[in-house]
Amino acid sequence: MLVIEDDPDTAQMLSDFLAVEGYRVRAVRDSAAADQALASDGIDCVLLDIMLPGGSGFDLCRRVRECSDVPILFLSARGEDADKLRGLALGADDYIVKSATPAEVVARVKAVLRRGRAIQAGRVLRFGPIEIDRRARLVRARGKPVSLTAREFDLLMVFVENPGQVLTHDQLFERIWGSWGDRSAVSVYVRKLREKLEQDPAAPELLATVWGIGYRLDPPEPA
Repeated sequence: MLVIEDDPDTAQMLSDFLAVEGYRVRAVRDSAAADQALASDGIDCVLLDIMLPGGSGFDLCRRVRECSDVPILFLSARGEDADKLRGLALGADDYIVKSATPAEVVARVKAVLRRGRAIQAGRVLRFGPIEIDRRARLVRARGKPVSLTAREFDLLMVFVENPGQVLTHDQLFERIWGSWGDRSAVSVYVRKLREKLEQDPAAPELLATVWGIGYRLDPPEPA
């Protein structure tokens, strides 16, 4: 367990509570030390502050998600909805405001780790006629293999990780492409996914448009 928190009192308190629950905890105080810790083996969960010396927690989360699926929980004094949505769109598994008690933080860490184990156990995800093997990065639609580029697959996984949630163009762009570039790429890649996954791309049933905002993955109703 890695706690990335610049306030030593908060870091110590969280470390103590997590240690009581049997977790081995390492605490670091800035972005550079976090990069070094994350490069080592044995990190199975990350508690991450947003405001860090030497860099933003958002930027750190983006770098981690480029190479790892380790569970990440933001722990921040910033409780605005925009920050929460940004953190989740960047790939965080949860966002906790610092007004939460240490016991609640521990409970939410446990919940995220349980979900992670369930995903690993259920390697193949199914959304109606779509089957996705996360680890092998393979997709089938209506029983037939679908060839996706690396970026198309990554975009699909952002939707899969947030089913039923409206994701804005900016959130999707920042998660996949970063901070700079042509944001019209989002609509281009959504169109490509629809062409490959939807039975009728002109009347999508899986990837819905939320006009003026972005897109939403609509999991099919159980049969």
